[in-house]
Amino acid sequence: MVVGLGEFFVHGDNAWFDAHATFYGADQNPTSLGGACGYDNTFHAGFGVNTAAVSGVLFRGGEACGACFLVICNYKVDPKWCLRRRAVTVTTTNFCPSNNNGGWCDPPRSHFDMSSPAFLTIARQGNEGIVPVLYKRVSCRRKGGVRFTLRGQSNFNMVMISNVGGSGDVKVAWVRGSRTRTWMPMHRNWGANWQANIDLRNQRMSFKLTLVDGTTLEFFNVVPSSWRFGQTFSSMNQFS
Repeated sequence: MVVGLGEFFVHGDNAWFDAHATFYGADQNPTSLGGACGYDNTFHAGFGVNTAAVSGVLFRGGEACGACFLVICNYKVDPKWCLRRRAVTVTTTNFCPSNNNGGWCDPPRSHFDMSSPAFLTIARQGNEGIVPVLYKRVSCRRKGGVRFTLRGQSNFNMVMISNVGGSGDVKVAWVRGSRTRTWMPMHRNWGANWQANIDLRNQRMSFKLTLVDGTTLEFFNVVPSSWRFGQTFSSMNQFS
């Protein structure tokens, strides 16, 4: 999503933070930028091309996967390379690792390594591809419901959770089979992939998610008993 600055300065708050931004290689396919969050395809996950890898202070060990940030290029600091009064909302899909040698993603720096389309929305390509930016957390606006992609084998069930609205970042997840009576806690395997070491084959599956902002939703019988590993199921529910 791209907006003019006047829109969100009127309706938003003033909780802006300083950072810098770079961009992925121009020849890299933006649909492949799932990276450390494990999204197989950013379009399949519901995020499109406006994605970013973020530094550790923002990534929070994978908890930030799916979170949205509103980013503007700091024109007052760098009027040569920043586009004036332009903003872009990016979804966190990857981790920008530190090199412990004064790099842009070294702690405690906040940094966005953005997809090329997102970066070129707010800045010109130049200055070695590094620009100062301002950013803040915003709610994610998604089309359709939350999606659950089934991965794993036998009694090892791993679920990639994507297209999450609201704050976008999942804090806690539970699963329940049609033959079980209680919610079984899942744990984050990596990024947006959650694991439960129980055999749920030939059962309908329901999920319960709590986001980092504390909002909880239940997704009843979103997965039919005929499911197979590799399939994706979209729910009717969505966080607002």
